[in-house]
Amino acid sequence: MIERESFARASLRRWRKRGAEVRQEAVKEALAQYQSRPKNLPLPSKRSSVMTARSPDRHHRDSDSEDSDEDSVTAEGSLGSSGGHSGSQGTPEVTRTPLLLPPPQVPTHGSGGGTPASSSGSSHHTPPHPMPPKQQQPLPPVPPHSLSNGGEEERRRREMTDVPDPMRNITSFSQPPDVTNNTSSGNARMPRDDRITRYSGPASSRQSSSDADSDGWRDALYHFPENWRGTGRWKVSNKIQQLLNTLKRPKRRPLPEFYLDDEEDLEIAANPKDPNAPKPEGMVMTPARGEQLVIPAGLPRSVEDAVYRYGSSSGYKAPVATVLDANGKLSVSLTYGKLLSRSQKMAYNLLTRLGGRGEGTVMPGDRVALVYPNNDPVSFMCAFYACLQAGLVPVPIEVPLSRRDAGSQQIGFLLGSCGVSVALTSEACFKGIPKTSAGEVVSFKGWPKLTWFITDHLPKPPKDWQTPPRHSDDTAAYIEYCTDKDGSVKGVVVTRTAMLAHCRTLTSACNYTEGEVAVCVLDFKREVGLWHSMLCSVFNGMHVIFIPYSVMKVNPASWMHMITRFKASIAIVKSRDLHWGLLATKDHKDVSLQSLRLLLVADGANPWSLSSCDQFLAVFQSKGLRPDAICPCASSPEALTVSVRRPGHGGANAVGRGVLSMQGLSYGVVRVDQENSLTSLTLQDCGQVLPGAMIIVVKLEGQPFVCRTDEVGEICVAGAAMGDQYWGLQGMTNATFRVQPLLPDNTPISDSSSFVRTGLLGFLGPGGLVFVCGSRDGLMTVTGRKHNTDDIIATVLAVEPMKFIYRGRIAVFSHRVLRDERICVIAEQRPDCSEEESFQWMSRVLQAVDSIHQVGIYCLALVPPNHLPKTPLGGIHLSETRKKFLEGSLHPANVLMCPHTCVTNLPKPREVHHDVGPASVMVGNLVQGNRLASAQGREMGLMDNDDGMRRHPQFIADILKWRASTTENHEILTLLNSKGQVATSLTCAQLHKKAERVGCLLLEKGHINTGDHVALIYPPGVDLIAAFYGCLYVGAVPVTIRPPHPQNLQSTVNTVRTVVDVSKSSIILSTLSVIKLLKSKEEKFDSGKKWPPILDTDDLPKKRLPSIYKAPTPEMIAYLDFSVSTTGMLAGIKMSHGAATSLCLSMKVACELYPSRVVALCLDPYCGLGLALWVLSSIYSGHQSILIPPGEVEVNPSLWLSAVSQYKVRDTFCSYGVMELCTKGLGSSIALLKQRSVNLACVRTCVVVAEERPRVQLTNSFSKLFSGLGLSPRAVSTSFGCRVNVAVCLQGASSPDPTTVFVDLRSLRHDRVTLVERGAPHSICIMESGKLLPGVKVVIANPDTKGQCSDSNLGEIWVQCNHNASGYFTVYGDDGTSNDHFSAQLVTGNTGETYARTGYLGFLRRTESVQADGELHDAVFVVGALDETVILRGMRYHPIDIEMTVMRCHKKISECAVFNWTNLLVVVVELDGAEYEALDLVPLITSSVLEEHQIIVGVIVVVDPGVVPINSRGEKQRMHLRDGFLADQLDPIYVAYNM
Repeated sequence: MIERESFARASLRRWRKRGAEVRQEAVKEALAQYQSRPKNLPLPSKRSSVMTARSPDRHHRDSDSEDSDEDSVTAEGSLGSSGGHSGSQGTPEVTRTPLLLPPPQVPTHGSGGGTPASSSGSSHHTPPHPMPPKQQQPLPPVPPHSLSNGGEEERRRREMTDVPDPMRNITSFSQPPDVTNNTSSGNARMPRDDRITRYSGPASSRQSSSDADSDGWRDALYHFPENWRGTGRWKVSNKIQQLLNTLKRPKRRPLPEFYLDDEEDLEIAANPKDPNAPKPEGMVMTPARGEQLVIPAGLPRSVEDAVYRYGSSSGYKAPVATVLDANGKLSVSLTYGKLLSRSQKMAYNLLTRLGGRGEGTVMPGDRVALVYPNNDPVSFMCAFYACLQAGLVPVPIEVPLSRRDAGSQQIGFLLGSCGVSVALTSEACFKGIPKTSAGEVVSFKGWPKLTWFITDHLPKPPKDWQTPPRHSDDTAAYIEYCTDKDGSVKGVVVTRTAMLAHCRTLTSACNYTEGEVAVCVLDFKREVGLWHSMLCSVFNGMHVIFIPYSVMKVNPASWMHMITRFKASIAIVKSRDLHWGLLATKDHKDVSLQSLRLLLVADGANPWSLSSCDQFLAVFQSKGLRPDAICPCASSPEALTVSVRRPGHGGANAVGRGVLSMQGLSYGVVRVDQENSLTSLTLQDCGQVLPGAMIIVVKLEGQPFVCRTDEVGEICVAGAAMGDQYWGLQGMTNATFRVQPLLPDNTPISDSSSFVRTGLLGFLGPGGLVFVCGSRDGLMTVTGRKHNTDDIIATVLAVEPMKFIYRGRIAVFSHRVLRDERICVIAEQRPDCSEEESFQWMSRVLQAVDSIHQVGIYCLALVPPNHLPKTPLGGIHLSETRKKFLEGSLHPANVLMCPHTCVTNLPKPREVHHDVGPASVMVGNLVQGNRLASAQGREMGLMDNDDGMRRHPQFIADILKWRASTTENHEILTLLNSKGQVATSLTCAQLHKKAERVGCLLLEKGHINTGDHVALIYPPGVDLIAAFYGCLYVGAVPVTIRPPHPQNLQSTVNTVRTVVDVSKSSIILSTLSVIKLLKSKEEKFDSGKKWPPILDTDDLPKKRLPSIYKAPTPEMIAYLDFSVSTTGMLAGIKMSHGAATSLCLSMKVACELYPSRVVALCLDPYCGLGLALWVLSSIYSGHQSILIPPGEVEVNPSLWLSAVSQYKVRDTFCSYGVMELCTKGLGSSIALLKQRSVNLACVRTCVVVAEERPRVQLTNSFSKLFSGLGLSPRAVSTSFGCRVNVAVCLQGASSPDPTTVFVDLRSLRHDRVTLVERGAPHSICIMESGKLLPGVKVVIANPDTKGQCSDSNLGEIWVQCNHNASGYFTVYGDDGTSNDHFSAQLVTGNTGETYARTGYLGFLRRTESVQADGELHDAVFVVGALDETVILRGMRYHPIDIEMTVMRCHKKISECAVFNWTNLLVVVVELDGAEYEALDLVPLITSSVLEEHQIIVGVIVVVDPGVVPINSRGEKQRMHLRDGFLADQLDPIYVAYNM
């Protein structure tokens, strides 16, 4: 009692200041702290077409907008570095910089384990896998003497137990151990393919001599010859091999272990334990009991009896309800006599016309829906009481106006679960319901089939008709729907007993008497409006004046005018109505509130209702309003009325207010604060406990333990006037309506009565006063502290609300991202507010919330007026707003994301230990038994011994001449047009003759010398191939160049000009159409530069070359290969004659290419493997090539596949662009292709030529889509080539099936490779890039230290083979950089060998597949280009992974690309939609990337489709895009800078 009295004296005092002024003063003081700081926040840039409506006198200043990007570079750089870098130069002054606390170490089960984030700091430590509950341990060796008769059973048991593990050890004797998990933990679980030493690892297998003697029986049983392999030189049957593979394959991880949470460090960082946090110190509270309920004499026995009493007495003409029309005039009035007669009429017709058990019929006890608009309370009242008299259970719902109503689908689910088949409505309402062309009501999504019953113009019942007998009191009286935080709708069942008890309780608490006049502004179908205006009013014989919401919008003071006119003593309003009444100042002069004794504020539990009550009292106290008439109440759908302040209250503890510390409330503790403090919250009481009820406060989490007196918890109520259950949800009913509060000793506080959870958060003050400081639905737990949405709204409203936004149009909710709740604020801005003003207002809101609540706002968005989803009475539909925000359909006008200030639980930055050299890493791998990453294709010298080609010339030009003489009529090239017809066909002799004519042209007109460079600018076709060999015939070096595109002439002509200049081409060969294109635009685009001499090959001289040039050595350059890499670098490589021949030989043997084969090519023939396949491969191998230009596939997507089917092609090559065209363009044409007899069963290999990570999703979609045409999924594979070697991997004819693995995405950030199961969290699927070509050897090397990596490391792919390029060809010649790329040497391992650096990161994996020679297959997995990786916080991110995440964000994102800029991650997305949808993408992209990759996006650029540059191979040119972004050449729709 002493504590309670001191609390009362300190915190609850009569305070007559206006609450709004206090909150606004606090906000002003908080904002004043930021006035002197520099405003260095970058304004988001937006196209004028995206901007919302604005005042015509406002305009943009061009100079300011031009300088904004430059000014933002420094600011954004500092923003990006504030996420944990120690060397940041500064942080933005306008936002609160969070303190990044390192997450505490999480104890692990093993000695060397750790959480992924904690172990990722070391560059040579791999995060261990989650450990199984039990780890199998090897049995100890058995002494020989124990194998006697007595130990025979033990020996057999050991042999049976050890069967699976020695099968794993079989492989370990024929190959080095292949362990990817190089941690020192002995009990860490190893990946699937690497657990070969689980039974007896490298350390345990090396035993002493004594151990070997004692275990000799094991060695004799399980040791095998050194050359023994599973399917090697010993021939075994497939069944035996399958059995061995089954025994060798480890078991799947148990299900509980598979879903272990391995990101506990993020959870701990998101919920830090503050040692200085306040803790509750009071005593365990005792229940607060209301006074005894005294039922006044003369009250009706039930609610239905009240209708009979007042409707059949002498005062039957007394009005019960009056409604204002749209003009504010009294239009409809209902007397008690009419209520009785109409309700009986409806009850009779419901039971007779819909009686029986047919379709759409009702019987007593059935549920029926009441569908009436908010301006027709009279019809609703009649229907409601008709259902009570007929024994039906009414379910009041809102009128469905369209199929897209907010929450309409959830209402339909409620109707379906309640078994509602009949809906009652009025004739006027039924006309407004959407209907089909046939006149039937449309089927709303999720709704059951309803029979619509119009309650107007019904026949009268017979005089002898009696209402059915009353049901028992424990049956349902009505069902009231309520909405959860996530938008789900539940039906609260109120029994007849509870309904009667509630009416009696409210009558006693509010002192209702017969004949009183009440004014109701609330929704009469739910909660306070239903209880007071529909039930208590009729129960007490009162007269209610209903004011519809539509009237309130036009005349906000109409309810006060009705009080004045009718001298009403009761008004049922919300704080919104008080605020609207204050704004209608011109209507105040005729208002008199002297008759008002009860002003019931239905939402008095909201903290911001205090300011409305105080301001209303200050203005209208002079109009006769008494201070004791204002009565806030607290209510919930489950517990009905929780508490209400008594009208005419008096006494010491009748009214209370508390100035509480927001920081204490955020920890769930009640602490008194100073009145003028920035962080104080002033609460008003919600009255006392109702008569006959009992209130207790329980803890929010876990078991319902009783709170202490100074602790905030959930208010629970016990009494007769409570809801009974959730309809059809027994589990949730027990958790909400059957609560037994527990004392600290775990004993229930009461055995006789159970409590109902109200969903309200608060505490009890002195004298049983109830204080509510929030709701469970509005609770947001951010960084371990609790905040309430209403408190945030109150602070936002205090920041100049009337000037920029609408007061009542604010939505606050939380969104869980990266293991913590993030606060989002959505508001409707005024139409005359400019973008700059909006941005400044949002900045002030961030500062105010940060200063007052010590919490950051994650997203602040402003939408156009009347754009947020509304409830039927005009409020914001919060769950629908949240849903639209998360799905990207809210369409905001301005967005401000602040992840840098909110997200404080990012993983620790990676620490690179430079003192650990490559030799130490290699020794560590050897000690741990890790296999060094090295793989090799078949030896070139052992192949093709019977090939007749070895007896003929080895240079490619000589081979063409030889084929023209030996197989002159063999058709070798076939070019198809877009219609699938043969455009050109050449035999070996025809191609040879055409090449000779080109050579003559070069000698006669071009005066070419040996070694001169000739630019070949041709469209894809046979002319390019003939010109290529014509150059070789005369000793010239051909350079294939893509011709300029007519629709994008300027940029493509410049690219052609650059290649011609850099390659030092002395002559250009082309066709007449391309020559006209070059010369017609020469002066316009090339700044006066002239082309080299151009020769037209359309009209060639019919002469023969006297002799064909033969290169003296294989090292001489055969041709130059120029292309633009994915990093945007134009690079030309030199291919020698020997390399060209070696490349053709490798592809011939790998793909089994012979003269009888037919190969279809749908590639660009200008660079890389596409050039080799078009120009070289068919000449060398003699097979027929079906040439299909990719441009023709754009016209006819089915061209390629139809040609493959027509020519029965076994091997075909394409690009990702072609595959994507077919997948998108032929998705709905499979049946049509079947009718055309397109059959792809003949395809053996379909290889995608690429220089990137395989696109698994695209290849799988292609395989599934065309499997109906006979395409085998095993046929689709990818290849890998790069600048230094155009063909490293290629799926051959007899190669094993392509292997896919699932890799932990987090380990890749630390250059580690950890295999996981399919479907594991943070896993990505990577497909191997084909089989290594014969003669190719690759190693994985650290790109920085040049040390050889193990299989568990991600490193750069280095390649060694005969068809490596000779070096780069640049305009400056060899400047030394080519030595590093083409002559790299390892610093560990075999340091004498020379490799070429591909510039791509990848890893090797020894698979279970077996090659033709019996060897196990080593698969090469390409992860991404080294130059494109994004290094943030010490970790390496691959753009393709982030881009895949972004592409999944929103359906309107057609393409995206990411790159790094000043330590910020920049995301560029193409919007395939309207420009007003651009800002929807910003929150989705930020949240998705943060959730999946744990990095913060710095800049988001929304552009039009086609802006992201893509090369001919379908690869993104990210560095080109970066240059365009920095040069401001992207013409973005919107640019968002995340703070």
